[in-house]
Amino acid sequence: MTVRNICVYPDPILREPTEEITSFDEVLADLVEDMWETMHVSDGVGLAGPQVGMPKKIAVIEYNGEKFVLINPVIVEKEGSKTVEEGCLSFPGIYEKVDSPEKIKVRWQNEKGGYEEKEIDGFLACVFSHEIDHLNGKLLIDRVSPLKRQFLKKKIAKQAKEQ
Repeated sequence: MTVRNICVYPDPILREPTEEITSFDEVLADLVEDMWETMHVSDGVGLAGPQVGMPKKIAVIEYNGEKFVLINPVIVEKEGSKTVEEGCLSFPGIYEKVDSPEKIKVRWQNEKGGYEEKEIDGFLACVFSHEIDHLNGKLLIDRVSPLKRQFLKKKIAKQAKEQ
């Protein structure tokens, strides 16, 4: 297992189109293990491929003892909306109130290539939605008002200069 570097905004890989995964092999298994390790070391609940420099349709999520490996995930249904405070490993130290679906139905492939589908609600729906957004190049900063976005970009630039 390797702890990978987390790509931080404005790293362009976070916006790159992701590729579908078609090989369910040892290379994929190693990537999944690295992603788990990286997420745990970073105190995250979810992590998407682009965040570790891999523009692939893959994410890992762990919450309340449940672990999910999402490969080629798709949200097939969304229901409701609620305002929640979200953070993101690619935006360290930034937490923003954003709208998130209350309930979703997601279809994905597991590590062996088998298909799974699940209806998810509450906080977990927010996490799934957030990670799937990453796979589509949509980031936390895209989900705030234009004024707030400008403020956050300045804050992020200032943080980068201080490091």
